Amino acid sequence: MDTILKYFDPDRATVDLLTKGLDCHPLLAVLLSARGISTVEDAIFFLNPNFQNLTDPFLLKNMDKAVDRIFTAVKHQEKILIFGDFDADGVTSTALLSDFLEYSGANVSWYIPHRIKEGYSLQPDHIQMAVDQDIDLIITVDCGVSSHEAVRDANLEDIDVIITDHHEPSATLPSAVAVVDPKREDCPSGLNFLAGVGVAFFLVMGLRKFFREKIFWGDIIEPNLVDYLDLFTIGTIGDMVPLINENRVLCIAGLKKIRQGTRLGIKTLAETSRIDSRKIDSDDISFKIVPKINAAGRISHARICVTQLTSPDIVNAEKTASLLDQLNTKRQKIEREIVVDIEHRLVKNPTLLDRKLLFLWDDQWNPSVLGIVASKLSKKYFCPVILLGSSGEHAIGSGRSINHINIYQALMESETLLERFGGHARAAGMTVKKGNLPALCQNLNRHMEDAYSEKDFQKTLAIDAILDLEDINYTLAKELDRLRPFGVANPEPVFICEDIRVISSYIIGNNHRKMVLEKASSISRHQVEAFHFNINDLDNLPDYYSKIAFKLKINKFKTNAAQIIIEDF
Repeated sequence: MDTILKYFDPDRATVDLLTKGLDCHPLLAVLLSARGISTVEDAIFFLNPNFQNLTDPFLLKNMDKAVDRIFTAVKHQEKILIFGDFDADGVTSTALLSDFLEYSGANVSWYIPHRIKEGYSLQPDHIQMAVDQDIDLIITVDCGVSSHEAVRDANLEDIDVIITDHHEPSATLPSAVAVVDPKREDCPSGLNFLAGVGVAFFLVMGLRKFFREKIFWGDIIEPNLVDYLDLFTIGTIGDMVPLINENRVLCIAGLKKIRQGTRLGIKTLAETSRIDSRKIDSDDISFKIVPKINAAGRISHARICVTQLTSPDIVNAEKTASLLDQLNTKRQKIEREIVVDIEHRLVKNPTLLDRKLLFLWDDQWNPSVLGIVASKLSKKYFCPVILLGSSGEHAIGSGRSINHINIYQALMESETLLERFGGHARAAGMTVKKGNLPALCQNLNRHMEDAYSEKDFQKTLAIDAILDLEDINYTLAKELDRLRPFGVANPEPVFICEDIRVISSYIIGNNHRKMVLEKASSISRHQVEAFHFNINDLDNLPDYYSKIAFKLKINKFKTNAAQIIIEDF
């Protein structure tokens, strides 16, 4: 285990207080304290959240202007265009707002741009499209806060624009009717952890309240916003924003909604993923549902997904779910081919890994999948990775980083070599003139050398507690399951066990090891089922571990059983 382990040292008084106050297992109290929870009251709300303390949507800056303008458009049957993004967050945002406005009787349509042909966010060309369609009002979701030129063009064409976004704005905002973005410096809402779909949901909250005050609903039954929380949950988990506060409250309610199976598009996606919708959890959404939604935007067109998520017809939903499954399989194949290509390069030229940043490009690579490939390689080799597809005059690609190494800042310092770029500390996308690639590679590596030390490139793993293998059982796994859904700012706990013997094992798939473990020095013979996924060296499989780092889970395929997933050893 070359990884540096960082052990959490809990405050014992807090742990004792929570253990007694909640009448819970001491380990659950330790994990709650690791999340900054120090009172019984806060712990109860974390474990059993409710809607009572949701932030008022009108605390979002410009919310009042946005709902007033949308109300006017709905009332007078103006033509509204919802403009979204091509990832799971943008697709669910589009479906959510479209659902609500259609229910309200609005004259509404929606549009998702093509990832490669049109690129991200609202562009001037889209304004001409809106003119051709006689659009009166454009509402962006999960994009738009940097679309200054497009909004300026819209104003010249007498088209109003409302921006709803969650990305970092620049010093000046587009000249829209309203810019609803919790990351605005002057926004007092405290909701800067929301995904794009979260901002769209708060817009719908504001609209429903405003419509009620205007006595709009009349004979229409006022919509139950819980019905939109399935979309909120998929977009929020898919965008990997912090699962805290409102995000946690609404995702837990959204998971319950998904388990009811009422939205045909999600139900059929679960079925094609071989998930029992009644037991679906955040892992299923992260690793099975969201990749299928994102695959459409990467391999085909993300508009397929909006149609899927709003489909009222089971036959069409099943057909589209099957198509998305095929696109995801195709996406995985393309990724594997690129990974194999890169691995061959590294074998031929291992010195590529001597530098602080792995920077590669190729004319044959599909730019749409390079972010996922970069993510896999950054985890394997534990260094920042930038990959670009260079088939045209411009190379288009993505980067992924590690630890606290800010890849966006590195790109900022080389922006004169870039045509376009965006992102944040851990992930970024970019467009570069092909001739600038060698200089960009040199600049970025120089930045990594100058700005960071060796310790910044050291792999670390946060350990929540040391357990005895004999303490691992279904009861403990069920207790820890109360902390779900796991995600950013609420990570799945990682534990350490020592002195472990492998009783039996076999390989499943190509490189996954299924084992039965027990403590080597014990006579109790207490056994635990374990999995170790994506093993690199199948010729050297240990039959003894002095130490393993792992996650504890409920076994979905056995009644009242636990299992562990090995993270490191």
